[in-house]
Amino acid sequence: MKRKILVIGSNSFSGSDFIDLLLENSGNDVIGMSRSPEKSEVFLPYRRHAKPQFQFFRLDLNKDMSRIKELVDSFKPHYVVNFAAQSEVGPSWKSPWDWFQTNTVALSRLIDHLKEKSFLKKYIHISSPEIYGNCQGLVKEDYRLNPSTPYAVSKAGADLLLLAYFRNYRFPLVIIRSTNVYGAHQQLFKIFPRAVIRIKSGQKLELHGGGQAVKSYIHVRDISRGELLALEKGRVGETYHLSPKEGMLVRDLVRRICQRMGANFERATVPVSERLGQDQAYVIDSTKAHTELGWSPQVSLDQGIDQVIAWVNQFWKQIQKLPLEYHHKP
Repeated sequence: MKRKILVIGSNSFSGSDFIDLLLENSGNDVIGMSRSPEKSEVFLPYRRHAKPQFQFFRLDLNKDMSRIKELVDSFKPHYVVNFAAQSEVGPSWKSPWDWFQTNTVALSRLIDHLKEKSFLKKYIHISSPEIYGNCQGLVKEDYRLNPSTPYAVSKAGADLLLLAYFRNYRFPLVIIRSTNVYGAHQQLFKIFPRAVIRIKSGQKLELHGGGQAVKSYIHVRDISRGELLALEKGRVGETYHLSPKEGMLVRDLVRRICQRMGANFERATVPVSERLGQDQAYVIDSTKAHTELGWSPQVSLDQGIDQVIAWVNQFWKQIQKLPLEYHHKP
């Protein structure tokens, strides 16, 4: 029998790559769901597949909950993987209620419907290490929650709610927290594609705070593999970190991208003021995923950078016509 998997937030960068991985296995029957229409192949890697075992539904968690419940009850997924979220940190200060509406309130309606569905074997929730706030040392899954932005608070609230449903209803929850995901097909305002596009265009790249924040960059396919392993092997009620062993300064990442593109770092960048609520470090411990799931990163940083450069070059005619800035949709 095929595994029936519902992927919520299928238009997202991580969600679309996870679907791409699922469609490599003919034993998966997949439904994708997002509030916007399916994007082009520039942003959806799974469109390379002939998709007999994939269906897409345009549904919004905030507006179409009754239809979403009907879809769940008719499809009867064995697994639900939820990538859907208002996910940008800085803009969450401008209208925090939008972040809470999607990340916490709408989620509560969905989970309450799912809580007693006998067909559901596992619910995989994509969380964020942002809920830890500014991390000190190597952070394990039981580190205290200390969110410092509206986005992070909304995600922390979601995690605490889900854990309450696990404790009281034995809801089949598994939480994933991964660090700074990157790769081809990512949103253009993210640091990897934005840097490549700025360098290719001969425009200066702004480095917030001079690029002194420490990030832990990991390739999206490594994350998708970890999420699939969590679906297959993860223990219900547990949280798993997916992260590289070490972090690096944002400026050092951009310097690396410049090197791969034959550009001069000083001429390609300009320092600007830091963003409000920017946490200075995220270095989280993935030992549990290594030991329990058998997961480890496979894609090197240089391989990943080269893939992003190749993707930008491949779709350059389309990409250069698109905005590089984040546009908020309530």
